[in-house]
Amino acid sequence: MVDAQGGKRRWRRVDGVLLLDKPGGMTSNSALQSARRLFSAAKAGHTGTLDPLATGLLPLCFGEATKFSADLLDADKTYEAELLFGVTTDTGDAQGDVLQRRAVAFGRSDLEAALLRFQGQISQIPPMYSALKRDGKPLYQLARQGIEVERQARAVWIHELELQDFSGDRCRLRVSCSKGTYIRTLAEDIGAVLACGAHLTALRRLAVGPLKVSDALTLDQLNAFSEEQRASRLLSPDALLQTLPAVHLDDRDSVRFSHGNPVNAGAAPGKCRVYGASRLLGIGEADGSGQVKPRRLVCV
Repeated sequence: MVDAQGGKRRWRRVDGVLLLDKPGGMTSNSALQSARRLFSAAKAGHTGTLDPLATGLLPLCFGEATKFSADLLDADKTYEAELLFGVTTDTGDAQGDVLQRRAVAFGRSDLEAALLRFQGQISQIPPMYSALKRDGKPLYQLARQGIEVERQARAVWIHELELQDFSGDRCRLRVSCSKGTYIRTLAEDIGAVLACGAHLTALRRLAVGPLKVSDALTLDQLNAFSEEQRASRLLSPDALLQTLPAVHLDDRDSVRFSHGNPVNAGAAPGKCRVYGASRLLGIGEADGSGQVKPRRLVCV
């Protein structure tokens, strides 16, 4: 790859997690590649896409941290969403074509009552404009060809659904939800209950698990930083694993674990993050008898 000055870019090993505040109008992959170039990181990935319309927290992984990116996919997410009532679109958001316009004839109390129906476990049908795949093809590619296929409804959890603002045909919501929740679909379903339709006009992701957008940096900020300043803002790879219990090994067991061997650590059953000499060794899984088997290891 060639850099901006026309020379060949020299990629290097970078290990860590960057909390990026993604701008609107940019795909998650474009944001990832922009950040990757700033760090000249040889290996990079993200922990789940944000729609181009959306802004907010996009945790990016470099180097060894990419081994743990999937662990954050299971984390709960928190969003701020803005809805426009009375208008439905083919994508469920403001980037789609208008399908129908209807009168809005409800008040705040009606909206609050409707929101109560969407708290707790609910069933959602994933939208056609999504990255889910059918026969190897993303659904959004089929949707752009005018093809609609049947999708299975699935259960998701809405932990919090707070009405923050309401003004006639618009509202702003704070949503805390489980993995796999589509906020566009939630907006459409709320509009359907209110018999006027709705679509998403803005979406900002505030948190992914324990990670917060208030700790994130924009691409403009990263561009203005020196190389040393950028490096100082990287979190260690275990920032993705803070929901897992920690197990600390002595020197002997650290070597055994790092070589792929199980160790006796007296850990509770389930996955855990394993350390030796205050350094993350990887993820292990305890079997209930106190033995911890390596599942993913960090390369030194």
